[in-house]
Amino acid sequence: MLHLDLDAFFAAVEQRDKPSLRGKPVVVGGTGWRGVVATASYEARVFGVGSAMPTSMARRRAPHAAYLAPRFAAYQRASAEVMALVAELAGVAALVEPLSLDEAYVDLAPGHPDLDPDGARALAAAFRARVAAQTGLTVSVGLGTSKLVAKIASDLDKPDGLRVVAPGEEAAVLAPLPVRRLPGVGPVTEERLVRHGWATIGALARAEPGEVVQLVGQAHGTALHANARGLDARPVVAERESKSVSAEETFSTDVTDRALLAAQVRRLAERVAERLRRDGLSGRTVTLKVRRYDFTTLGRSSTTAHPVDGAKEVAAAASALLAGIDVADGVRLLGVGVSGLTEYAQQDLLAALLAEDEPAAEPDAADEDPAPALAAPPEAPGRSWRPGQDVVHADLGPGWVQGSGVGRVTVRFEGPHTAVGPVRSYAVDDPALAPADPPPWTGPAEEGGGG
Repeated sequence: MLHLDLDAFFAAVEQRDKPSLRGKPVVVGGTGWRGVVATASYEARVFGVGSAMPTSMARRRAPHAAYLAPRFAAYQRASAEVMALVAELAGVAALVEPLSLDEAYVDLAPGHPDLDPDGARALAAAFRARVAAQTGLTVSVGLGTSKLVAKIASDLDKPDGLRVVAPGEEAAVLAPLPVRRLPGVGPVTEERLVRHGWATIGALARAEPGEVVQLVGQAHGTALHANARGLDARPVVAERESKSVSAEETFSTDVTDRALLAAQVRRLAERVAERLRRDGLSGRTVTLKVRRYDFTTLGRSSTTAHPVDGAKEVAAAASALLAGIDVADGVRLLGVGVSGLTEYAQQDLLAALLAEDEPAAEPDAADEDPAPALAAPPEAPGRSWRPGQDVVHADLGPGWVQGSGVGRVTVRFEGPHTAVGPVRSYAVDDPALAPADPPPWTGPAEEGGGG
């Protein structure tokens, strides 16, 4: 089994496409003070910035980092290029299970039945070299006898790492690692395990199975003890059957109050999110079921940009669907669901970031003063420009938005294969400036001028 994980993927794509940001701290996510970090470059992580962190906290820890809004089209294109190389790696009997844009499992056995550990290492090394040459990105790869071992192995030498755990070496590799590395071990479970003397995977593996079951429950305890011994029978599933998680509520009387219905949507979303996280699932399609006063049933759905498993994201999508339904005559039943599920998917925050577009809030008096450029002034009427956005100028050509405010937008003119480019400022409604598609990456080229 092989597990691959593109290193700091969103931030890496930004650094690849923007020469002036290479080797510097970059944070991708919500850029306002109420935003959330999706990905931080390794240079930003040195300052303690990490995914799921409030942007306000990140800005205090790394005030001079570049804070960029997500560029979905660029990430999707880069992911497609990498996944095409993954399919080649798997061979004609391809067994590839994508988990997210930057992560996947590959079962190498069908396409390479005689592979030994040395051969697997050589195969993975060649794959990593192709990814770097053809996409300009680095990927960490782990190989092992199970999905569990392969995934843990890919984390051991990040970034840009390769680790092979040969058959029989699982216990030695896993034993010294903290129990938090096992799937299903969050902060609460970790605390309970550590309190019982099982701080490492090795200690948990040596525990009596019955003790673990007594501590965390039958299903969870049995799975944890097996995982601690490196056992994981899950196969790589290229095509996953359609699944869904849903919750619904029937009202004793017809409800016409939108505020009450909105509150019920939030409660149902919390129930759905709890089940998703309990089962290690996330999904891209949010559905809303409405049974009206006359027993007719309406179904509405929307597909998010990336898998979601949080109550806030599910509720936001379902609430948007509810807003388009006439409830004046009353609602008898309300249901919320998530489908298009993926197992153990990376918790992508980008869908939430799409909605995060509020003006930057002033920091609390007790907080450190941010750098002057951090809290952008309100945008003047006209077009809105997001930091990191691709643009093109009629005279200077392609570039990207460094920032905007008080009726001005600042653009740096450079691309993936240019030198660090010049910076110019324009009125936000300058007719010579327009949004653009992400620049193509076609492989290394001679460095030229920045425009």
